[in-house]
This record gives sequence, C-alpha cells and structure tokens, in this order.
Amino acid sequence: MSALLALSAGGAIADVGRSLREAFFMFWETLWPLVLGFGLSGAVQAFVSHEQMERNLPNHRPAAVARAGIFGMVSSSCSYAASAMAKSLFQKGADFTSAMIFMFASTNLVVELGIVLAILMGWQFTVAEFLGGQIMIVLLAVVGGLVLRPDLVEAARRRLGSGRNDTGHDHADMSGVTETRQAELDEEPWRVKLTSKAAWADAASYTMADLTMLRREMVIGYAVAGFLAVLVPNSVWHTVFLSGHGWGTSVENVLVGPVIAFLSFVCSIGNVPMAAALWKGGISFGGVISFIFADLVAAPLVLIYRRYYGGQLTLRLVGLFWAVMAAAGLVVERVFSAADLVPRRRPTQIAATSFHWNYTTFLNIVFIVVFALLYWLYRNRQRLGGGAGYAMDPVCGMQVRISNAPAHRRHAHHEYWFCSDHCASRFDRDPARHGSESSPENANHQRMEESEMAVDPVCGMTVDPATAAAVRTHLGRNYFFCAPGCAEAFEAEPDRYLEGSTPESQP
Repeated sequence: MSALLALSAGGAIADVGRSLREAFFMFWETLWPLVLGFGLSGAVQAFVSHEQMERNLPNHRPAAVARAGIFGMVSSSCSYAASAMAKSLFQKGADFTSAMIFMFASTNLVVELGIVLAILMGWQFTVAEFLGGQIMIVLLAVVGGLVLRPDLVEAARRRLGSGRNDTGHDHADMSGVTETRQAELDEEPWRVKLTSKAAWADAASYTMADLTMLRREMVIGYAVAGFLAVLVPNSVWHTVFLSGHGWGTSVENVLVGPVIAFLSFVCSIGNVPMAAALWKGGISFGGVISFIFADLVAAPLVLIYRRYYGGQLTLRLVGLFWAVMAAAGLVVERVFSAADLVPRRRPTQIAATSFHWNYTTFLNIVFIVVFALLYWLYRNRQRLGGGAGYAMDPVCGMQVRISNAPAHRRHAHHEYWFCSDHCASRFDRDPARHGSESSPENANHQRMEESEMAVDPVCGMTVDPATAAAVRTHLGRNYFFCAPGCAEAFEAEPDRYLEGSTPESQP
C-alpha cells in the first residue's frame, strides 16, 4: 500500500513539474513580445494626453465611438484600471456606452495583446482579435442604447456623484500645482517630448508600473495554462466543448468561452496562455476569440461593476457584454472559415519545452537588455527630472496622473493616489501595509513638497500657496484653500475649522 502511495505521489510530483515546465516555456516564448508591447504601451501613455477624453465622448455616435476606441488603444491594458478609467470618464460626463467602448478597446485592442497572440497562437488569432474587436465595438454602440436604459444610466451617474472624489467632497474646480504642471507637459511639442530624458523616464515608469500591476494575472495565467495543457485530457475538453455539430458547435463554443472566463478569475493579458491551452484542447476558433474578449466579465470585475453602477444596470451590462462577445466570435469564425484562414491543425504542445539557439532566444536576450534599461530609467526617474504630476498606486504599483487619478486618500499626513477604487478599497482595509514605508514614490513626493505646501483647514487637502484657489486671512494668519467652496465655508465658521487644529499657513 505504501509503495502504491509513494508511486502515486511521485507521479503527481512529476505531473506538477511538467506543468510548471510547460508554463515557464510559454512565458519564455512570449518574453520579448511582452517587453516590447509593454514598452510601447508605456511610451504611448506618457506621450499622449488623456485630459480631454470626457469632453470628446458626449454620445455614442460614430465619431465619439471612434475616439473612444482610439483612447482605449493607447491606455493601460489592465482590466481593473480600464474599468476604473471608464467609470471616471462616465462620472465626469462622458456617455455611458462610449465609456464602455473605451474599456473594451483598452483590453482588446492594445499592442501587447496582439503580439503575444501572434507568438503563442499564430497571426490568424491576432487578426481575428482586432477584427472581432471592431465588430464588438460596433455592436455595443448599436445595441447599447437599446439595452442600457437611460433611467438606469442616470441612476448610476447619481450613484457615483458626478465631479466628486471618494470622500464626497466637491473638488471639481480645484486648481493645484500638479494639474498646472501636467497641463504644461501635455502642451509641449512632440520634438521636445521625444528628446526629453524626463519624458522617457516617465514612459519607463508606466511600463514598469503596468508590469508590476499585471504580474499576478500573468503568473496565474501561465501557471493555469501549463496545468490545463498537461493534466486535462482531451476527453474532458470534448465534453465541455461540442464538436461535430456544425453550426451548433460554433454557437455552443462562443457561448461557453465567456463562462470559462467568468469562472477563471483571470483577466487582461493573463488569459492569452489560457486561450492557447483551450485551443489545444478543442475549443472552436470563434470560442477562443470570445474567451479572450471575456476578460471583462471575470467574476471580480462583475462585482466591481455592481459597486459602481448598481445591480440592475450591471445585470444588463454583463448580459450585453456576453451577447456581444459571443456574436463577435461567431462572426469572426464565419469570416475566417469562408476565407479558409482558420488553422487546420491544433498544437500537440503550446511551446517547445527546452532551450534552443533560435530567433526567440536571441530576441529574448536583446529585450532583457532593453528591460534592464527601462528599469534603470524607472529607478532614476526623479534624478532625470521625471515624475512631475505622477504618483505610484501604493497597492498595485501602477503609475497614475495625480490630476485625474480615479481615487485619492490621505493617511498619516501623506497623500496617496490610486488607479482604481478596487486598489483604494484594499488600502482602506490595511493602510499601514500599503503606507509610506512601502510606497517610497508617494512618500518622496510628499516630503519634497510638504515644506512648501499648506493644508486646507476645511477639507484637509494639501495645496500649494502659490496656486491656491482661494486665500483668507484670519487673526493675522493666511489660510489657503483648494476650492472657493472651502474658502466660503471657512469664512462662515472659521472657529469650527481651526478648533483643536494647527493648519499650515503663512503669516
């Protein structure tokens, strides 16, 4: 009996080893495109301004839909950050459907996704992904206005509180040094930006921040894909995915793909290796495409939508997403089948499980050097003059613009900015864990400016006396305010806001 148990344990260990080996070589096969894709994404995020997005998405007519798609393509590919940015755009006045289209484009039309798909699965999947993304956006624009009832959308806007931050205090008209500096940077000519060490340091910071933010998703995605490829027999996949039923097979597969994405909890680029494992297992071409699109209906994101927009609108939203993803996968499969572009053979293994001196190895070596350079720029960005107007999310490590960060907190005399409410909520649960000691960028930002900054005695916001929205003198001291509303509240009851406090001021 003990011999059988030992044999069984040895077999299980061997299977785990094979699965991890498969996962590692999938990662090795896609290492250089990951560095290239995230590097390009970081450069675009640093050099392209997003400040006018909400003003350019007033409806979901063709021009606004096209702009939403372009804005999404140049944004971070993280599903959590995309959902937060879409919420922020909607909160500031953008059309709800256009904000959702922005979110789709951010996770399905970005460069790094297409490159990894081409390397791991083949160019056909990259072309299908981008074609399907366009189809999905058109369907969402056409059907969204019918399914997403105006009364539910307006209720969601009221729920969010347009123009208010996470504490409920109105700062819509706040004017601060970071916003002024960011506006100056955005208006710089392209020639100046492209030759600026500071700008490239900020681009490298975006790259490192996105990699840091998505490392968990990628590790889980590659690991799960490795185990699926090695341990799950084809007979299981044939049970899950119908085959040999013609049109019925295609329909069932594109409907089941998003369900697997919902249950997998993996989103963003982490679901590409899982898609490769599903393709090896027997899912249809269209099913693969609908699964990749479905990173936006992973269970954690559905819970976030519910918190943002309420239960009724979330049910309609997720149902619409599912239908649009499945329809886009189905259309793409029909188009590629008609053009005889669907790959005829399925891989027996997703990636070679040994090292070879081929173009992949040489490209990986080159891009490891590129990664080292990006990391050096990131670590030295303040010395190079970068970081103006930016902060690092202390929870996930994403670089965010202070002027339009989706969430903000003040804790222990330090300011923190977040890429999403999801990260802000995690910070609220354990601020000591994510505070200044684990976030040197935010702490340094605070230390550099706190000697020159003042504190609004009404709301507690840190403001620059030189650019304060309002100044009031009381008992021989000057007090500085982030907004006229705070100054008016102070004038009405100054003793209320000064009692027991020692606000920063200038005599």
